[in-house]
Amino acid sequence: MPDLSTLSIFLGAVLLLLLSPGPNMAFVISHGAAYGWRGGVASGLGIGAADIGLTLLTATGVTAVVASWPPAFDLLRYAGVAYLLWLAWKALAGNGALNLVDAVRVPLSTVFVRALYNSLLNPKALLFFMVFLPQFVRPDHGSIALQLVVLGLLLTLVSGIFHTSLGIFGALLARSFSGTTARFARLQSWLLAAVLLALALRLALLARPV
Repeated sequence: MPDLSTLSIFLGAVLLLLLSPGPNMAFVISHGAAYGWRGGVASGLGIGAADIGLTLLTATGVTAVVASWPPAFDLLRYAGVAYLLWLAWKALAGNGALNLVDAVRVPLSTVFVRALYNSLLNPKALLFFMVFLPQFVRPDHGSIALQLVVLGLLLTLVSGIFHTSLGIFGALLARSFSGTTARFARLQSWLLAAVLLALALRLALLARPV
């Protein structure tokens, strides 16, 4: 088990990383704004579920195996780009029908799965877990796999609270500017699509590590 000193340093590093603007931050805020607080919470929980999955993959060595296979990075990257482009198209296909009234009808599971896939299909997230977590593992403190799981679950807890809060903030921000006009509904759709397209472009231009 990691000691308290290691956990404290790890927690501080996680908080600093979370405060740096990134794709997950943009994802949860935009979905909270588009689908209300339910969408924000579902997005945060989806990212948390992805973090748990990546933690288990890291602890069992799967991330290292995948990262060692050269085509894996590009396969994940292109799959992620295609998924984000599909989400952007879905946002625009509503033809301005996206608003908080319609958002109530969107299943939480749909937004949850979107956030989950958005994280899992990002090869940088896989590499982050493979590189970041092991830095805080002490071989003399017991099972390495157990330490990785403990660190990953702590990261998931902090990240889940942080991203869920951001999603709710996005919902409150959108509500403060909301109206019943079709113009605002179209604006929500276009803003969500723009965020998703920007994330797709960022992922497409992501350089493969050497």
